Amino acid sequence: MWQPNPKQEIANEVPWSDDLTAYDRDHFTIYMRLLDASADDASEDEMARLILGIDPLAEPERARKAVRSHLDRANWMVTTGYKELFAP
Repeated sequence: MWQPNPKQEIANEVPWSDDLTAYDRDHFTIYMRLLDASADDASEDEMARLILGIDPLAEPERARKAVRSHLDRANWMVTTGYKELFAP
């Protein structure tokens, strides 16, 4: 079973940019896992705990913000940002 990497820092909110960032590249797998979990109707609590490694009972506000922010960025990645991955 996949486990969050405790050494991989999870921001409370994704640093937003109109371009791919180092954070995006470092967290690409997390973005894809969040999209898969969302498509499978996982709850925000499940995504926070299992994917982001944030305890939603201990830090409910941080968990909610982090999941929503990372999921928003994941959706941006698959609709717009991916183009930069394949640019020459």
